Amino acid sequence: MDLNDPRHAILELAKGKLTTDPEQHSGEGIFFTSRMFDRFIILSKGLYFSHQDPDDDWLMEHNIDMKGTAVQMSIGTDSDREINEVFDRFALDHQEYGFSKTHVPLSLATYSDENFVSRSQARRLLARFRDFKEVLLDFDGVETIGQAFADEIFRVYARNNPEVDVIAINTNEQVEKMIMRAQNKLTSG
Repeated sequence: MDLNDPRHAILELAKGKLTTDPEQHSGEGIFFTSRMFDRFIILSKGLYFSHQDPDDDWLMEHNIDMKGTAVQMSIGTDSDREINEVFDRFALDHQEYGFSKTHVPLSLATYSDENFVSRSQARRLLARFRDFKEVLLDFDGVETIGQAFADEIFRVYARNNPEVDVIAINTNEQVEKMIMRAQNKLTSG
């Protein structure tokens, strides 16, 4: 995992549980903080990451020449968001109350017009999915995916990691067909 690549670091932040020092902290701070507010922005190393409630993550390059990192958070004075609701959204077992579910927007994993076609792209995306029991893989805005990409996630990874449930959301017809093709090979092979 190359956290020196700002785009990759942003994707990993969006997944949650990212830490460079697991002995000292859980890596959940930015993930949950970004979801406590109506709008959360990080500006760093030529990139702009924004999370707007609910789950509208996006990334774009910017041309602001600055040193360091800027963070902006805002919440409406009329917000009725409860802290427990935010934590509950990402806990499968409310008895255990752990951070076991995440939402991953694929839009954060692309460079401009890049398509999702290869196994290596899928493997980069799948990094740290084992830290969760359920991953909502959000295909919003993704027009097409390749057979190898779908196969790596929905057959190979699913077979090798049955404890992780990867659920595709916001898919169009083409993406859904490619996912079903990979899943059919899983059940027939």
